[in-house]
Amino acid sequence: MQISNMNWFQVEERARVDDRAVLPLGSTEQHAYLSLSVDSILAERVAVEAVADSGIPVFPTVPYGLAPYFRDYPGTVTLTPNTYNALVAEILDGIHASGFNRILIVNGHGGNSPVQGMLTEWASRRPGVRVRLHNWWNAPRTFAQVQATDKAASHASWMENFPWTRLKDVALPDGAKEMVDTDMLRQLSASEIRAQLGDGNYGGRYQRPDEEMQRIWEAAISETRDLLENGWAK
Repeated sequence: MQISNMNWFQVEERARVDDRAVLPLGSTEQHAYLSLSVDSILAERVAVEAVADSGIPVFPTVPYGLAPYFRDYPGTVTLTPNTYNALVAEILDGIHASGFNRILIVNGHGGNSPVQGMLTEWASRRPGVRVRLHNWWNAPRTFAQVQATDKAASHASWMENFPWTRLKDVALPDGAKEMVDTDMLRQLSASEIRAQLGDGNYGGRYQRPDEEMQRIWEAAISETRDLLENGWAK
């Protein structure tokens, strides 16, 4: 249940009977030929489909994240770590104040992972509160399905190419791109990264059959739903 489809009375009543809530984290950044909002689209959709008809509230997706390495690609918006940590912490304050003590963060962008340190500190001050960061795309069962499909999987490649992240009338290249050395990229400036990456795909094919992508998607939804049910410390 998305918060945008609820009023405050319903949220209050929901928190009385179930203290679980979901916060998706995304990013607005280059994804080669795919939408700039890939990470936000996928995080939100995973969250919404995972809660299904359980009534667990899904709060609005945070559409901006940490992507300084892509700042030379038009359309990319990146926050500083201090700003991002403060933003997410204050959102969590509001979710907790609404009565939710178990908060699953469904993260769609690897660059946001440093927020884990803030989450640990935030939870440490609130006995009985549980907050969990779930990087949906590389969670064990989902990533195993990715690897079983094609080991050459990377940013802006086929593994992020779903029917709901493609752009109408945008043709994708055929074939596969050579994988980039990510350790090397970490040494470069944003302008050097753009020069090295070109279109933005880190390597691998640009698209795979939809039936293969659906199997990955089903694994992601099942794994996220299991965390909502069973992934909480006692």
